[in-house]
Amino acid sequence: MSTIGRLTRRSDFLAAAGGRRYHNERLSAQGVVRAEPATGDDAPEGLRIGFTITKRVGHATERNRIRRRLRAAVAEASGALPARDADVVLVARRPALHAPFQTLIDDLRQAVAVVTKPQAAKAPAGSGSGHRGEADRASSRRRRGKGAPASGASAAAPVLATGATASASPGSRPDGAGAPSSPSNACDGPTDG
Repeated sequence: MSTIGRLTRRSDFLAAAGGRRYHNERLSAQGVVRAEPATGDDAPEGLRIGFTITKRVGHATERNRIRRRLRAAVAEASGALPARDADVVLVARRPALHAPFQTLIDDLRQAVAVVTKPQAAKAPAGSGSGHRGEADRASSRRRRGKGAPASGASAAAPVLATGATASASPGSRPDGAGAPSSPSNACDGPTDG
């Protein structure tokens, strides 16, 4: 049975928050694989898990019960968890208080496997892989702008719900009747103050 360490330092919790994530209704997991090899006497080895149970989940008694249930689930599943050098933070939600214990164990196994999976090396942006890079997508979003049409449509002649194209002249109607519209500053009632 492998031993699992505990996360205690805030910097480790913040580092894990920058890694992979896994969510379900009972808990969220955040994890990062430690890339540097362990050197020195106090260097961490193996899997380390931290717990976050916020006041939003419930009062202190309920939060402590959730924490005890999660610790027991970690102890029960420790043999089946990956033996990687990784830090994982489990963020509990309210349904973890009354969920079946076996469900918590299954959630924990799946969450740790997902967030400790090593990330694939990313291809450089200039590689000729045929796919558009993130920089290309960002520049096309900038060029297109917020209100510009996505593709094929002209910005000067928007397409109406009837399928017809609105013309640029202000008095024309889409059904082709050609009747002039009333001026935009017309008033129905009396104007004598």
